[in-house]
Amino acid sequence: MFAAARRGAFVRGAFSRRVIAPQAAGLILRHSRSLGSSATLFANDTSSLATSSSSSSSVSASGAGSGGQGFGVQGTESEKRIRRSIFYVPGSDERKLKSSLSLGADCLVYDLEDGVAFNRKNIAREMVFDALEASEHRKAEKAVRINAVGSGLEFDDLNVVLRSSRLQAIVIPKVQSAKDVQFVSQMVDSVAPFITRKNVRIIASIESALGIMNLKEIATADPRVDALVFAAEDYCADLGLTRTREGTEMLYGRQAIVTAAHAYGLQAIDLVCMDYKNDDILKEECEFGRRMGFLGKQAVHPRQLDIIQRCFLPTDHEIARAADISEGYQEHSKRGVGAFNYNGKVIDLPVVKWAEKILSRARQGGVAIPIAEERQKILQAGSNSPTVATTGSGASSTTKTTVAVNSGKKDNAATTA
Repeated sequence: MFAAARRGAFVRGAFSRRVIAPQAAGLILRHSRSLGSSATLFANDTSSLATSSSSSSSVSASGAGSGGQGFGVQGTESEKRIRRSIFYVPGSDERKLKSSLSLGADCLVYDLEDGVAFNRKNIAREMVFDALEASEHRKAEKAVRINAVGSGLEFDDLNVVLRSSRLQAIVIPKVQSAKDVQFVSQMVDSVAPFITRKNVRIIASIESALGIMNLKEIATADPRVDALVFAAEDYCADLGLTRTREGTEMLYGRQAIVTAAHAYGLQAIDLVCMDYKNDDILKEECEFGRRMGFLGKQAVHPRQLDIIQRCFLPTDHEIARAADISEGYQEHSKRGVGAFNYNGKVIDLPVVKWAEKILSRARQGGVAIPIAEERQKILQAGSNSPTVATTGSGASSTTKTTVAVNSGKKDNAATTA
């Protein structure tokens, strides 16, 4: 499958796929963070490039706020992509690229940055392009992590991988300002196939103190921004922090990312568990991250995926309780009643919003909502009871009665009611 990449990568990488799209012809890229600009475009007509970006994806003036409804790409599929797990695959490793096609991750990220040696960057671009073209639709989301804006490598990365009609997202590492995001979005408008460019999302990886301080401008930089990722190792290195198992040294950074993501309707993706052979540590991190408000977690080894996928689904007990609250609210609303009693607790609108989010995440993860009789049994038995789940991982799976994929999980998530 990747033979063509090995035979002609250096030639095609240097000449064929690096031919710049007509809209971007004549561009000379100069990157200078010291001048406050991560990507300055010098061209015969750079204004048309910027106009193309803004016209293809515009932000609603009423987009800010906790609802986050005004952000996102116009014309893209309406359902939010689920990203319980983001799995990185080294772009220069043919064996891992092939095996990744059968993994159950929600999002596969073909890596051109840290996972690829400098002298393998060129061939890695070609191998990643071929892997994208060989992948199937309707499975895991296909993304590529490019080299950082300003590294001098990002332009070649984008000019190759954006030509794939099966690319669904770009992960931008070391994002420090809105300009990093805007440069990539402009490249999408210039290089990606017209029929698919509107569906290409941007996942911004926050890895520094400056990135944390600029979270608002990054989150609102472009409608294509879909998620914020916390990169723990780079963050600790930038701040001179000492990594501990408890992770208290990173608490502020993680909370800042979760808060910004939810404020602007984005997903928050948590750090990588570096102890990839220790399931107990991985479970602890997943449960703590989910309680903090993260919706998914990064992974670097296939054995981490099953635990991550299960931990970032609501528990059976949460789903049953949320369904009871949602139905109870609808019934009381018909009678003109706002707040109501549920098992001795007052239920008002904030708790109903929590319940609706739980049910939405369950459906996205392929878990069917149990009927009233089944919910009663689950709530009486505690958090370890089975529920009605769907097979497969994703909202498009076929529903049938089976043992829940998340049965047996501890219900450690604190709620407001």
